[in-house]
Amino acid sequence: MERNFETVMIEQCAPVLASLKPAGLFRYETRDCADLARRVKNWNTQLNPKGLRVRVLKGCVLNHRYLVYVYRESKLAAVLADEKVQSFLRQEGYRLPEAGEAPDVGNMLTQLSRKLCCSAEFPHEIGVFLGYPLGDVVGFIENRGKNFTCCGCWKSYGDPDAAQKHFDQLSKCTAVYLRLFHSGTPILRLAVAA
Repeated sequence: MERNFETVMIEQCAPVLASLKPAGLFRYETRDCADLARRVKNWNTQLNPKGLRVRVLKGCVLNHRYLVYVYRESKLAAVLADEKVQSFLRQEGYRLPEAGEAPDVGNMLTQLSRKLCCSAEFPHEIGVFLGYPLGDVVGFIENRGKNFTCCGCWKSYGDPDAAQKHFDQLSKCTAVYLRLFHSGTPILRLAVAA
């Protein structure tokens, strides 16, 4: 069953629209590829002035499922500029520029997209691209998803109280955005300029 693109975007990416996270991801099912392309183009036109971008990272015309990525390029660039994140991504097979050069966000997303489409295993480093703390991403990989200290929007391997506080903030944001959206507030008004 196809669900409304905008509703799914609010459900999964409200913290990105509110500028609380650098990026979010959602699965969207549709048999109309042309409509999806129009929606992505339309949302980019509307949201780019607010610092947001929308991109399909993976798609399958056979099962009609697409992974749609919503992100704030400046915030994602800051995450990807972190030396520890870069070192981790190099270990995961990503090609990055020489030390001191800022990574090209588009190029990094293309590499992630290829891994999503071509790797036999799911690329768990995607957590970095979603703004999860590096320690949680590494902890998840090393522990194979077990032994976490707190579980919310992702599995945390650090301070459980701090993680729960952050998860509560993200959940509250989503609940508020959903309520406003269902009451008629358009996404463009919900998207914070940053």
